[in-house]
This record gives sequence, C-alpha cells and structure tokens, in this order.
Amino acid sequence: MKTNRAVRTPGGLSLRVDVRTLVVGTLLLLVALTASVVLIGTGDFPIPAADVVRTLLGEGDPGQEFIVTELRLPRVLVGLLVGASLGLAGALFQSISRNPLGSPDVLGLGQGATAGALVMIVLFSGSANQVALGALVGGLATGFAIYVLAWKRGVHGYRLVLVGIGVSAIVTAVNGYLLTKSDIIDAARAVVWMTGSLDGRDWDQVWPLLALCAVLVPLVLANSRGLRMMEMGDDVSYALGVRVERVRLVLMLSAVLLTAAATAASGPVGFVALTAPQLARRLTRSPGPNLVPSMCMGAALLVSSDWISQRAFGAGQLPVGVVTGVLGGVYLLWLLVTERRAGRI
Repeated sequence: MKTNRAVRTPGGLSLRVDVRTLVVGTLLLLVALTASVVLIGTGDFPIPAADVVRTLLGEGDPGQEFIVTELRLPRVLVGLLVGASLGLAGALFQSISRNPLGSPDVLGLGQGATAGALVMIVLFSGSANQVALGALVGGLATGFAIYVLAWKRGVHGYRLVLVGIGVSAIVTAVNGYLLTKSDIIDAARAVVWMTGSLDGRDWDQVWPLLALCAVLVPLVLANSRGLRMMEMGDDVSYALGVRVERVRLVLMLSAVLLTAAATAASGPVGFVALTAPQLARRLTRSPGPNLVPSMCMGAALLVSSDWISQRAFGAGQLPVGVVTGVLGGVYLLWLLVTERRAGRI
C-alpha cells in the first residue's frame, strides 16, 4: 500500500501527502476532542456527553451553560493547549538534537521555569499571575543559558543535551535551596505548583497561551522543511540551501517559549514532551519530525490523564502531573525493555 500521495494543483504546484501521517493525526485529534467532551461532563455535577455538545453549541439550559462555559471549559482548553505546546516543543528539541532524550524535561527548561516560580513564591509571596510570569522568565533565561553554553561554531545535538543535563542539575539544586528557605505555607504552595495541575485554571490562562500558539505554530510549520533537512546533517542541509543556524535558532526559541508558557499556565507537567513525539512517531512510522501528530498526541495525553485523575480519585484530589509522570515512567520502562530484547541497547 502506498502511503505517500502527490497532489498537483492546476497552477503547477505540487504537494506530497503522507496518508498514514494524515490519518493518524486526524484520529489523535478526534481522541483529544472526544476526551475533552467527556472530561467537561465529569465532576460533582455529571453532564451527559450529548448535553455537553449541545451546550457548547449554545443550546443548553442556563445551569449547564454556566458549568460548562465558565467552570469546566477553560480548564479543558488549558489542558489541550498545554499538551499541544509540550508535544510540539518535545518534537522540536528531539529533532534538533537528533536524540530521543532531548526533551525539555531532560534539558532543564521545566526546572528553570520552576526556579522562576519558586523565586516569586518564596522571596516575594507573589500572586498567581506573578508566579506565572516568574515561570515564563525562568524558562526563557534557562533556554538562553543552554543555547549560549552549547554554542561552539553552531549547536551540536549531543552538546546541547549534555549542557542541558548539567544546567538541569544546577537549577534543580537551586530549587531545593529555595524550598529549604521557605516557610511551611510557601513550601506547601510551591510543592503543589511543582506537581503540575489544571485545578482552578480559567480564561486568564487560556487567552495568553492561545495567542502564543497562534503565532508560534504557523512559524514552526513554515520552517518544518528546513528541520526535516537538518535531520540528515548540517553539511547536507547547507548543500540543499537550508540556512541551518537561522532555522535552528528560530525553532529553539519557539520551543523554549512554548515550554515556558505551558509551564507558566499549569506548572511543570512531566513526561508529555518526552513521550508524545515518540508515540506519534511509532504510530505514523514516519522518520520526520512529526510535528502535527506530536501536538495532537500531547493534547490527547494530557486531557486523558486529567480525566483519569478525576475518575479515579475525584475532582481536585490528584494533580494531572502525577498521572503523566506514572504513565511516562511506565512507557519509558517498556521502551527500554523492548529495545533491549531487540538487541539495540
């Protein structure tokens, strides 16, 4: 069965379509949307899925409309946007570093955003918006430091991962020091934030993250061809006319912004950025960056994990970051076992 199709327009333009990738991306998007509808109907006041859809279309009663649009829809939208942002950022870092471990979790970007949030919580007793701003600044500063330290006539993938691991260790130590200097109230607040949760998220978190995605996702997709060429090596990319360092800088900056903004909105949600691109690649069987499938997989993973946490333990009892951590850890162990049995490690 042929998986690639060439689409030609009357004007002479042609577009290659990977049918399997298109089908997988569509199915993952449907899974994410279905899980979102089910999640909106889950809670102390259950609402059937058909009523949720009817309310979203403006045909619900006033009570359901208040619960759906004011209380639960913003939380689900934040989950979708955070999952999509982390999935896309993970796919970018893994493709740029040419390393499956090159995700924001391993490179220390999440830890850097956590350091910024802890500074606002411990030293300034900041509000929720100030904590989110601190997380955004911390993530950007960490990304800038990793890029500068990894630079040596360009950024090599292994050097980027090694520098990121070192920076992650340093920032983790700083986070531990800040926790030891905090009082019991700030420490409890910091630990809850560091777990990663969607509880209490409203439209104030939706609009900035949606605006950032509206700018960065088209920018990333516009540079996806250059990213695909760079997976064959810098020399081949130069020969094919790709401005390697410019494309790499734009994509790394986009990935850092996506990670920092997602962490600022929900706290550090672990393993989504690491596992979503790998799962998407296994489903599509495509060697490319798989940017759109990774986005859809990240959104589906996060919303499904939030639904699992609410169904298993009740609303507000278990942060979604705990569920993603457990699922991601199990996936990583399964991956190591299968790779070992195949003789690749």
